[in-house]
Amino acid sequence: MTIAAILQSKGSEVLTVECDTPVRDAVALLAERKIGAVPVVKAGVVAGIMSERDVIYCLQTAGAAVLDFTVERIMTAPAITVTPDTEIMSALSLMTRRRIRHLPVVRGEALIGLVSIGDLVKFRMDKIEAEAAAMLSYIQSV
Repeated sequence: MTIAAILQSKGSEVLTVECDTPVRDAVALLAERKIGAVPVVKAGVVAGIMSERDVIYCLQTAGAAVLDFTVERIMTAPAITVTPDTEIMSALSLMTRRRIRHLPVVRGEALIGLVSIGDLVKFRMDKIEAEAAAMLSYIQSV
């Protein structure tokens, strides 16, 4: 199972912000869309990712002034990315090791999707449940 399978069922719409977007506007987007992170692009290429964690960490040190910073100033960069052919278990392992919850999906330098740890776990659980149902059906038919 690969990331491409998740994008196929989830879709590949990705919200992004530009590097010069004020943090205030990016935070409003996160809240409005009820999402935890947004890829940051520069000239159409993923430059980093800004998550709610980035905002919280900067609020601790800079206070409310962080809302007037640009996203580029607080984002995590470079972004850790995967490709559509990345195995789901490899992506889960990467997220666990790096303690991240979102992975931009790229083909070359083009952003083609975004997956969260929730997307990966849901896909994996659905697969396990389908296999268990098939096994139960087989056992009951014997």
